[in-house]
Amino acid sequence: MKISIFGLGYVGVVTAACLARDGHHVVGVDLNPDKVSLIARGESPIIEPGLKELLQYGVQSNRIEATVDAEAAVINSDMSLISVGTPPMERGEPDLSYVISVCKDIALAIKKKGSSHVVMIRSTVPPGTLKRCQELMEDVCGQDSVHVAFNPEFLREGSAIRDYDCPPYTIIGTESAIAEQAVRDLYAKVEGKVMVVEPEVAEMVKYVANTWHATKVSFANEIGRLAKAFNVDGREIMNIIVQDEKLNVSPVYMRPGFAYGGSCLPKDLGALLYFARAKDLFVPMLNALPATNNLQIDLAARKILGYGVKKIAIFGLAFKANTDDLRESPTVPLVKRLLGEGCEVKIYDPAVNETQLMGTNLTYIQQHLPHFANLLVTNPEEALADSDLVVATHRTPEFQQLLQQLPETTKIFDLVGVFDHAPAVPQYEGLAW
Repeated sequence: MKISIFGLGYVGVVTAACLARDGHHVVGVDLNPDKVSLIARGESPIIEPGLKELLQYGVQSNRIEATVDAEAAVINSDMSLISVGTPPMERGEPDLSYVISVCKDIALAIKKKGSSHVVMIRSTVPPGTLKRCQELMEDVCGQDSVHVAFNPEFLREGSAIRDYDCPPYTIIGTESAIAEQAVRDLYAKVEGKVMVVEPEVAEMVKYVANTWHATKVSFANEIGRLAKAFNVDGREIMNIIVQDEKLNVSPVYMRPGFAYGGSCLPKDLGALLYFARAKDLFVPMLNALPATNNLQIDLAARKILGYGVKKIAIFGLAFKANTDDLRESPTVPLVKRLLGEGCEVKIYDPAVNETQLMGTNLTYIQQHLPHFANLLVTNPEEALADSDLVVATHRTPEFQQLLQQLPETTKIFDLVGVFDHAPAVPQYEGLAW
């Protein structure tokens, strides 16, 4: 393919070198003539292992050239990649002016070219940017002249070429079959899973990925502080943690939904926070965990009360499905809040109904929801009778089936993602989807 790449910074240069190596013809476009001159000579403007050799190979094989002429680059290519910077502005929002400016230049060139063109944004941009750019370009060159996609990059400095060759996945955010196929052809030699999603999803994934990376760094550092206070090597601790691929390094717990609870997570986190205070250690990230967990419960309560109904059926009381453990269940303070607001609540939880509560489990629920036995019902029909709203707190096949069979007039509020996709029920809403 013939590719024009706008923006010869870190991402643009590495992408250009790798595409040329894989057989594509690349023309790099940048406003900086010094950078353009360097790349045209096969010299790297940045330090990155293996990049110099790839650039030299690309230039020598006539697969890489560079220019400041945006119009010529578009006219002589099949597809344009946008990898210009989106630096932070004063309040932290990304400056999209470079992306918008390039889109305008490309649109003018497409109009002069007289044939359709694929445009792929690779810069990190907030959700909705691709749509905005598409509308901008269509206003200039016509609706059928431009096909757009968003393709986030996951390149780390120091290992960018290896990351390009072995990505965790290739994400194509597009609603255009033409753009999708062009991106697939572009990365034909890159192995790995390809995921085609809505553009807004692809745009947000990059922000979430980097935030998750920052979270992991911060978490490991705070654990290191605590470990050292106990004269324990924090590196050894985290080395053991990451070797658990069933729970610690896995999709487990990585699903938006209701708050955490149970007899372990709140207790052990609380103990760790106590030790930090006792040793005069500041661990702001760990300290924030209970607060954000409580916010999730408060959000659920406010959303439920916002429906303006009084008769509510709760599916699930224990902290998770298929257990009778009520200790620190986030549903307990939720129900308590609803009762305090004058709501009539009926709770259906087959696991809780089938067991005889005892010990600390019984003590906990008696302290926090003294009349819980009067709220429990033995079958879902009893819970649903006269209820205006059903709140699901457990993700189970039984609850999924029950919710699908509800009358259209019954409102459903899903806290845990009982359905992967919204069911054919008019009044369904999820907590975070």
